[in-house]
Amino acid sequence: MKMVDAPPAKRRGRPRSFDRESALERAMEVFWKHGFEGTSIHDLTHAMGINPPSLYAAFGDKEQLFLEAVERYQSTRGEACPYADEPTARGAIERLLRYTASEFCRPCNPRGCLMVMSATTSSTSSPRLQSALAKRRDASRERLKARIDRGLKEGELPPGTNTAALASFYATVLSGMSLQARDGATRKSLMATVDMAMRAWPETNGRESTRALRERRRTARVPA
Repeated sequence: MKMVDAPPAKRRGRPRSFDRESALERAMEVFWKHGFEGTSIHDLTHAMGINPPSLYAAFGDKEQLFLEAVERYQSTRGEACPYADEPTARGAIERLLRYTASEFCRPCNPRGCLMVMSATTSSTSSPRLQSALAKRRDASRERLKARIDRGLKEGELPPGTNTAALASFYATVLSGMSLQARDGATRKSLMATVDMAMRAWPETNGRESTRALRERRRTARVPA
């Protein structure tokens, strides 16, 4: 008697009928525009093209989805500027500020920075979410400090420069520009803010080094 192969067993559960990465991208845009607390499950499912059970099955809950959206934002927008490649610390910070000022005003994106908006719209959220966001902000500030520390070691800054305070200052400038952009500030006005912020850069012996001056002139010639 000829044996007939049994049909393959069906997988349990209902298969996903959506592209997870595309859905996450749309969720990121909704959070970016409205913030965590200003975004409802209905807003998310409508933008993502899925129903609530599918959202919970794929992402866990609203908080976990938000954290994934923040991670996606940082990897594709927030940290896309390769400022670490700049030969001087001053050039790196200025490049980051100018790049960010332009990004904040792009008409194809919500204005401002998702990370900054998350800080201002999640104050009453769970301790888990607040802690996760605080760690991400601290990590971004530490990256700024690391680049400034390198400049200090290479003689670009006066001995004894408080690099932690300098990193915090420029992180605050970035946050302020995000809020200004959300309120309708133009790219031109944000670039003026960058100009003023870079005047605060401490110079060795009250003067720019030849290398720093050359880099500053080169950066000024490159369109932001």
